[in-house]
Amino acid sequence: MTVNQNIKTTFYQIKVAVKSSARLRTSLQFHSGFLLIYSYLFSFMQVPLLAIGISIFALLYAVILIVSILKRSSGDEKMQGIAKSIQEGAMAYLNRQSLTIIVIATIIFVAMAFILPQGQHNDNILTAVGFAVGAFFSALAGYIGMNVSVRANVRTAEAAKNSLQDALSVAFKGGTVTGLAVVGLALLGVSGFYYIFTNTLGIPVNEVPKLLIGFGFGASLVSLFARIGGGIFTKAADVGADIVGKVEKNIPEDDPRNPAVIADNVGDNVGDCAGMGADLFETYAVTLIAAMILAASTLMEKIGAKGVEYPLALGSAAVITSVIGTFFVKLGKKKNIMGAMYKGMLVTGLLAAVVFYFINQSFIGDINIYFAALVGLGVTFFITLITEYYTSTAYSPVKKIAESSQTGAGTNVITGLAVGLQSTAAPVVLVVVAIGLAYYFGQNSVLQNGVYGIAIAAVAMLSTTGMVIATDSYGPITDNAGGIAEMAGLPEKVRKNTDALDAVGNTTKAVTKGYAIASAALAALVLFQAYTEELSAHAPTVKFDFTITDPKVLVGLFIGGLLPFLFAASLMEAVGKTAYKVVEEVRRQFKEIKGIMSGKEKPDYARCVDIVTKAALAQMVFPAVMAVVVTILTGYILGPLALGGLLGGIIVSGFLLALMMCTGGGAWDNGKKYIESGHFGGKGSDAHKAAVVGDTVGDPFKDTAGPAINSLIKVVNTIALIMAPLLAAMLMK
Repeated sequence: MTVNQNIKTTFYQIKVAVKSSARLRTSLQFHSGFLLIYSYLFSFMQVPLLAIGISIFALLYAVILIVSILKRSSGDEKMQGIAKSIQEGAMAYLNRQSLTIIVIATIIFVAMAFILPQGQHNDNILTAVGFAVGAFFSALAGYIGMNVSVRANVRTAEAAKNSLQDALSVAFKGGTVTGLAVVGLALLGVSGFYYIFTNTLGIPVNEVPKLLIGFGFGASLVSLFARIGGGIFTKAADVGADIVGKVEKNIPEDDPRNPAVIADNVGDNVGDCAGMGADLFETYAVTLIAAMILAASTLMEKIGAKGVEYPLALGSAAVITSVIGTFFVKLGKKKNIMGAMYKGMLVTGLLAAVVFYFINQSFIGDINIYFAALVGLGVTFFITLITEYYTSTAYSPVKKIAESSQTGAGTNVITGLAVGLQSTAAPVVLVVVAIGLAYYFGQNSVLQNGVYGIAIAAVAMLSTTGMVIATDSYGPITDNAGGIAEMAGLPEKVRKNTDALDAVGNTTKAVTKGYAIASAALAALVLFQAYTEELSAHAPTVKFDFTITDPKVLVGLFIGGLLPFLFAASLMEAVGKTAYKVVEEVRRQFKEIKGIMSGKEKPDYARCVDIVTKAALAQMVFPAVMAVVVTILTGYILGPLALGGLLGGIIVSGFLLALMMCTGGGAWDNGKKYIESGHFGGKGSDAHKAAVVGDTVGDPFKDTAGPAINSLIKVVNTIALIMAPLLAAMLMK
């Protein structure tokens, strides 16, 4: 199939998604009218209060969905027992991870309270409190999402007995809870602090956004640990289970005889659900804050508080459009699951585009800024298509990897690496074009600020985060549902339904990673500009020129370019070490517990869960601390110019490396699944064994190191933003 044919196929899926509901056009017209009324509320109400109200609405709707899910049947006693093991393992890990984060966060909280300058409004205390709340809200979103995910899985498996649509409904509702918890708490935190600082404490609007960065840093810290720890856990368990189960013992995935199968299913939740939720919580909050900082430092004289509050208005509106979009995720006559997902995403984006126009007219009154917002929505749409092309079993990149498996693991790995490297080109072109267009629209607006145009594009892109996370968190739920169906010995019809859902779940998880990476690049660029603005504000007599001819900037570029590679290497090594322990344990159990293969004896699942939990927690601290320490030392020893160079280097190299690892890993995974669907010999063939080896390489690429680089980029930029006043003060002495 040619590239043109692949593109036509994708657009056909979208066309089917739109046409599959006869009432779609009428519904869009109705909801557009509703949103038009809503957009005018911004003219009469305080934006932060409206944002707070909408965030509470999102959380209340999440509660309604939770009640709806828990009312569903959880199956027979055997299914409930399997689900309970997954629940206990997931919560045990998350609780122990949280204790580790609390210790480190407490140290940082105290340091911020005593080291940061006091300013006119006790800035150090307010920033430290924001840090604590940001960390708590991010962790809370993860707890909510994962608690629902590990309960929706068994109910999805039970619903699959009825129909594919029923199972899709349960799984997607479970994912929607995570999405709404993330955007609801993030928006509540940012808008809540903004309202308290401006209305209760009386702090001037232009000084408030910089105080919000503490909230963003707290979210960034939790995101970094959640991504690292969850990534090590999920892929060490997965790789360990696959190497012994699939390759050595030739038993299927999620076979109850595999001692690592429960650890593998636990990992799906702590990595893909809690980890991705924390990642996008941080990106969403930090992007809002960075856009507000930029407006406060450059636009107050032109449009006052409107430029600062405009990002909050866009984010609030998109929460409503995301909720509406979830109602459109339903199967049509052709039972196209990906089409159902596209339908929900399209409705969310189209309604957002409509309401953004009226909000723009109310706040800015310049069509160019609205066009900048459309650029952000366009990036979401096209990054979805690009990522699906490289990771879906329907297209040639994945098929090439599967075909190369016929000649062994070596050619599979080589082809997979090639696909991963190639997959960086289209997203880079997309982001470059988006930056250029958004800058052009911002510069040619009445604001005459190109970087603000980029900031609005980033905010608009991330405004649909609720819907994107819903499609992502749907993935681990369906993956677990398939595992429960396999372990509980449910009928083939059930497994067929869960396999269909899981196949799409792999694609939606890959698409979300692409979305997260692209949004991280745009967000980091805005953060970099905010860093330069903060330096200039606190050291007005110093000229900060980040040119490559300055040796300090060049040194910083090299350090920043190197950091993602060292960071990724540390995580890959951690997965390898932990997977080794899992393999040894699984082999031991097969050898010593004689009745496992015959099904007469039950494996010791808890032992594998305990091994992975301890190893993940022990090895997640070093990479996170390394990122923080290198950033701080670069700033204090080499100065603000070197730190600016570091930010530039980490944005470029981190963006490319994350793309390569996430997309390449997703392609490896689906290459294996393409063979398992009956191609090139099917399950158990030599090609399948080679593909399993490639998948074990790709797993830590796409689920550990690659996604964690997103968090690395943003936490480094956030730390630099917090350090800016201190570094500027050092220069002024």
